Amino acid sequence: MKTLLLVRHAKSSWTDPDMDDFDRPLNKRGKQNAPEMAERMLARGTVPQLIISSPAKRARSTAKLMAREWKYPRQAILLEEELYLCYASTFLKVITKIDDDFDQVAIFAHNPGITDFANYLTEEMRIDNVPTAGIFAIAADTDCWKDFDRAPKRFLFFDYPKSTGAAMF
Repeated sequence: MKTLLLVRHAKSSWTDPDMDDFDRPLNKRGKQNAPEMAERMLARGTVPQLIISSPAKRARSTAKLMAREWKYPRQAILLEEELYLCYASTFLKVITKIDDDFDQVAIFAHNPGITDFANYLTEEMRIDNVPTAGIFAIAADTDCWKDFDRAPKRFLFFDYPKSTGAAMF
């Protein structure tokens, strides 16, 4: 069984409208929401063994803040260039390269790709938007990440900072 956590980066700052999108940092709320969401995952007993992130500053920062809560070494976060503003299909390319020794993996990325990919993965749960710092989790009945796309999947939960209770099955 493989568990995938799709994590949208936390809220980013727009104080400098001329700043390149790739370099936008997190704002105050984003810096608060990321550790809060990591704590929710800890309470649920869901902690990734591998973290893969878009290299954009807001995604990297979100991954680092959550990694700290999970006691995951920041230097072990894998940066994947392809995840920056990618299409849903790109997630599958990244997933097939994951080492099978890892059973729980978190991927930090951006909209609209992350929402599109979450909806591609299951018909059990349809969402309009993965909000900032939102986490969509799914389990795949496989031992190999290269078989993830074809494997039967089960929706686990969808949680985000303003939710009153995570949707779960």
